[in-house]
Amino acid sequence: MSEGWEPGAFKARVDEVLHRFAAGEAGQLTAVDASLCPVADAVETAVADGKRLRAAFCYWGWRAAGQPDSDALVRAAASMELVHAAAVVHDDLIDDSPLRHGRPTAHLALRKAVRDHPEPALAARSLAMLAGDLLMSMAGQLFVTSGLPAAYLGRARPLWARLARELVAGECLEILHTGAAAPDTATSLKVVRYKTAKYTVEQPLLIGALLGGAGEPLRAGCSAYGLPLGEAFQLRDDLLGLFGDPALTGKDGSDDVRGHRPTALLAETWRLAGEEDRDRLRTLLAAGAETRTADTADAAGTADDVREVMLRLKAPDRIESMITARVEEALRALDELDLPGPAATALTALAHSAAVRRS
Repeated sequence: MSEGWEPGAFKARVDEVLHRFAAGEAGQLTAVDASLCPVADAVETAVADGKRLRAAFCYWGWRAAGQPDSDALVRAAASMELVHAAAVVHDDLIDDSPLRHGRPTAHLALRKAVRDHPEPALAARSLAMLAGDLLMSMAGQLFVTSGLPAAYLGRARPLWARLARELVAGECLEILHTGAAAPDTATSLKVVRYKTAKYTVEQPLLIGALLGGAGEPLRAGCSAYGLPLGEAFQLRDDLLGLFGDPALTGKDGSDDVRGHRPTALLAETWRLAGEEDRDRLRTLLAAGAETRTADTADAAGTADDVREVMLRLKAPDRIESMITARVEEALRALDELDLPGPAATALTALAHSAAVRRS
């Protein structure tokens, strides 16, 4: 890999690692019993697509610590994508989301494998949960077998426990606050931080830096850059979830409304709303929840009505301002670090691509 940042070339390297590793694991799973093929397929599908941002942040944390390009490090960085794949399978299951990357989510795709089961929907959900568990186990396996020296791996291993704990904490917080009668922006931002921001940017970056032997100043700088940028990434996701093009996002545009999820976008809408608009939102969100098992046209219509309220109150503009402020904060933190040129350039580019995107 050249000294410059070539996102396509890097993604291809990570894809090769992931696809080969997942195929090997799938083969070992089906060797136990051929009936496990659908679960093996779900595991391979879970890693088939992605921007590979988490791997990129891990890689450039390593390079920020002054380390050279390394195939072993790319393997370790790819493990961050398996953490993400596990989180996505579980998140889609918890949220009962129908689509991911334009395909049926794991718990829906697996229904074909259990169509003769007395409770096929429940059985498929159980299989998806176990596929997600396997993906998280695979992440740890890929990391420790990456080829990096054991002493290097030991530097970063404690952060893995924190990554898993905080990811679970964020998912639990979202569940606990879903359907809140009065959405709150501070609570929503806490969910954003723990469910997505930390494991998307800060922790992969820190793991790469720790693998590379980073000292305390660089580690502090990684957090100062990574946390606001990770929040900006998820805030963009909130906007894309309701206002993005489903053909590009690959997700159902009514998902957040049907789930009455505690997004910052909804919380800001609530904050800006008067009593009349709050009454309307209550009615729409209740109707959205009722469409989870109803006609998708009803769900889309309800989501359109929620969008109208949000746009009229200019809530998306508030989220855009929050994204801009966080990206600027991240870039200021980056400017304060004395990084090698390629790392500074790459992390600057990643900050823009993570927060300014259409999918």
